Amino acid sequence: MTSTAAPSPDKASVFQLFSRPVLPATLMLGGGVTLYAVETYIMATIAPSIVRDIGGLSLLFWVTTLYVAAAVLGSIFVAMRPRGTGLRTVYVAGAVMFALGSLVCGLAPSMPVVLVGRAVQGFGAGVLAALAYAFIRFAYPEALWRKASTLYAAIWGVSTLLGPSLGGVFSDGSDWRHAFLLIVPVSALMAVLGPLLLPKADDDRGAGKVPMPQIGLLLAAVLLVSLAGTIEATQAKALLIALSIAAVIAMLAIEKRSDNRLLPSGAVTLVNPLARVYLIVFLLMLVLTSDIYIPYFLQTLHNITPLESGYLTALVALGWTIAAFISSTLSGRRASQAIVVGCVLETIAAASLALFLARDNQAGALSVLTPAVIGMFLMGFGVGMAWAHLTTKILHIVENAEQDKASAAITTVQSLGSAFGAALAGVIVNSTGLVSPGGISGSVSAAHWLYVLMALPGLLTIAISLSIRATGDRTEEQAAAA
Repeated sequence: MTSTAAPSPDKASVFQLFSRPVLPATLMLGGGVTLYAVETYIMATIAPSIVRDIGGLSLLFWVTTLYVAAAVLGSIFVAMRPRGTGLRTVYVAGAVMFALGSLVCGLAPSMPVVLVGRAVQGFGAGVLAALAYAFIRFAYPEALWRKASTLYAAIWGVSTLLGPSLGGVFSDGSDWRHAFLLIVPVSALMAVLGPLLLPKADDDRGAGKVPMPQIGLLLAAVLLVSLAGTIEATQAKALLIALSIAAVIAMLAIEKRSDNRLLPSGAVTLVNPLARVYLIVFLLMLVLTSDIYIPYFLQTLHNITPLESGYLTALVALGWTIAAFISSTLSGRRASQAIVVGCVLETIAAASLALFLARDNQAGALSVLTPAVIGMFLMGFGVGMAWAHLTTKILHIVENAEQDKASAAITTVQSLGSAFGAALAGVIVNSTGLVSPGGISGSVSAAHWLYVLMALPGLLTIAISLSIRATGDRTEEQAAAA
């Protein structure tokens, strides 16, 4: 644990993460999350430019699929790394992999080479993102754990705004290569500075072997559901999602019986509060990812220009970021209440979009558009209210010997939630009118059913959040007293 003097929980501020004793760690860990998040959204913007320049349209869906799958594998590596390997060494490896993958992408002569680079880059990104949580207990006093989680949540929110903007700068001709090449020296610098600026983190994991069956099934699930997100045929998409769910169920069944676990103890048993916290994280991301269709519905139903729809959709990210900072001041029972409030807000916001976004508003009437915009903002705001407190609960519940597994699982569950959310949203809209009959009436129907059905997982998050309140309150109060 860092020797930094610990502020009291009530007086701790997110700005203390930038105080001199912990600033180096904040820059290194926050920088890793930033690379992962920004690169995710940059790629979505420059992908069409890559195809126009070097071809490979038929392989385009693998650009994101391989990145996400490799990132999950990278986050798992943090917990399953060779025995005795310190976290600083893993940080260097992650930064080097990210730099190498970016270099390969930037110099790629063809799409298959881009895919190789994206897989390497994704692995490094997953390592860096998981390390941000794994390092928290070594880099900061306990009173700042929640503040660090708040910062990471805010980075994801800001990256949703920043990534597409940066991608737009590199969208002409072969300029997309610069989006990768400019990252190389930054990643290399992080690899050099990591061992100097990050605190020593001893390997205090419990003994165990690498759980290959669980890892294989989890990667299969990620690949299947990511592939489902790229297919338009509803039946094929639904089949791939079903196969992905089956792979997850099989993984959890093996995990529950095995002594050699991928996840921390209790993470697959719903009577354990840890499992319920992870489930909330998964469901929050699943619901939030339905925002990928908001720009289309704004343009089609409300006659908003593409540029305007981009800015309005960014309100989801802005809501996440603002709420993360507001919620960071809460602790104890109020932190548990913030989780419940966040789940309620996201659910209400999703349901409101079924009423206000799903409207034929070609005149762009503000009386219809304004409630829809508020709903979009509240979707992100709800996640931001809950996120830091959920990750902090995980760190409080899990024993030190399993902290690396718990930290890696946060990134893994977040990625799974996003992948399943995107694929499920595609099944819903394609089955409810987006393609057939299409047009205005089809879009109204698709938007309505998308957010009606997405509100259902939200209701589940509310119920689960209420069930973990008492346990979470006691856990944090005991930790504060200690």
